Amino acid sequence: MDKFPQNFLWGGATASAQYEGGFDESERGKSQLDFVNFIPKAQRENAHSTDNLGYDRFLKIKSDEAAFNLPYRRGSDFYHRYKEDIALMAEMGFKTFRLSISWTRIYPTGYEDEPNQAGLKFYHDVFDELHKYGIEPLVTIIHYENPITLTEDLNGWESPEVIDLFYKYAKTVIDEYKNDVTYWLGFNEINAALDNPYVSAGMFTSKSKRNYLSACYQALHHQFIAQSLTAKYIHDTAPGCKFGSMIARLECYSETCNPKDELATLVEDQINCSFLDIAVRGEYPKPLLSYFNKYNVNIDYVDNYQKILSEGKVDFIAISYYMSYVISADPKKVENPGNLTKSLSNPYAETSEWGWTVDPLGLRITLNRLYDRYLLPIFIVENGLGAIDKVEDGKIHDNYRIKYLREHINAIAGAISDGVEVMGYTPWGCIDLCSASMSEMTKRYGFVYVDADDYGNGTYNRIRKDSFYWYKDVIKSNGELV
Repeated sequence: MDKFPQNFLWGGATASAQYEGGFDESERGKSQLDFVNFIPKAQRENAHSTDNLGYDRFLKIKSDEAAFNLPYRRGSDFYHRYKEDIALMAEMGFKTFRLSISWTRIYPTGYEDEPNQAGLKFYHDVFDELHKYGIEPLVTIIHYENPITLTEDLNGWESPEVIDLFYKYAKTVIDEYKNDVTYWLGFNEINAALDNPYVSAGMFTSKSKRNYLSACYQALHHQFIAQSLTAKYIHDTAPGCKFGSMIARLECYSETCNPKDELATLVEDQINCSFLDIAVRGEYPKPLLSYFNKYNVNIDYVDNYQKILSEGKVDFIAISYYMSYVISADPKKVENPGNLTKSLSNPYAETSEWGWTVDPLGLRITLNRLYDRYLLPIFIVENGLGAIDKVEDGKIHDNYRIKYLREHINAIAGAISDGVEVMGYTPWGCIDLCSASMSEMTKRYGFVYVDADDYGNGTYNRIRKDSFYWYKDVIKSNGELV
């Protein structure tokens, strides 16, 4: 028996804000990520450059944009090189390519009544090029990219007004591309708003009258509503399409077998799964409501929200998986449930150069847990190793990346043998792009090297890494040659 089903969707993943570039072409508007500046490592003081961008810092950047290094505006220049890049994907044998559509390329400020035709044409051209090689697009409607106008005017997704503006945009792209795209995702890592409200929800928590968690969950409530409305619309108008919900999934382990640690770990998993519970089951789970009471989370619910959620359930679930983490009930170690950043280390797992836990077996565990819980197909739409790549005589020998991906692909094969229905696998940053965690090119994920540095210097030429040829063999053999 084959390890992977014959229709398994091998490919790679990117995001428009981090990969596309061309920020001032085809009448594109600016997103909130266009105002995130690169911070050199020596100046970071252990803070991620995109985490909770302060309002004062935003105003400073906006007042003199030319004075700052704004890497998301450059990305990897896919806007001008999409034919070259898609040819490289085809050479590797991609069955699918995950990309996102830039909201501001379709509705530059979010308020327009009519979509920008130049933006619509660009994605038609991209999809036509993909189909020329038999590559199926997997489209994320919003991948951390909100119009900056909505951040400034409405504080992003904290305002219910953004629901209708997003829904207009979502209906537009579904109507426009439903014959070109079968697989759709609403929001990238919808649970990330708890850690990165500026990036994920386009909001400044400092401008909210609510406490931090209430502000985040208010924004999330509006995203849940928008996601369900979009799911219903795609089911009603594009029955040949499939719509999924995506979360950042980090498998969590109890620090000890102390029942208190086990209970804390159970609660952690319940809160993390609540984002999928809402999308799959169409209602707020009771553990999340209990969490709201415990942590003083107060939100305003949209009228008829129960009906909207119940009518807009998803067809599959999607996850990013990069690491696992450890949970403790010890008051000196306890961390807020649901937040994706945890500090406790796992002595049984290695870590990457960026301190991320490397845990392939955790992926097999996660796939089993999620399938047991939802009995829906699972798409692994992000996974990968961020590392510093060195060019030696025009080549990049990235055996460390091959090792990482080999172990995770073997874990997927193990989950499939356990009975889990896995749709596909699209490693992150298949062609080098601007990494979100530090807004840098130095941290690379791709099978293809992009000759550009953190300051935009370089030719932006593409170079095949050793992993390019390895992944090509993996796909050709449908996972047999790993």
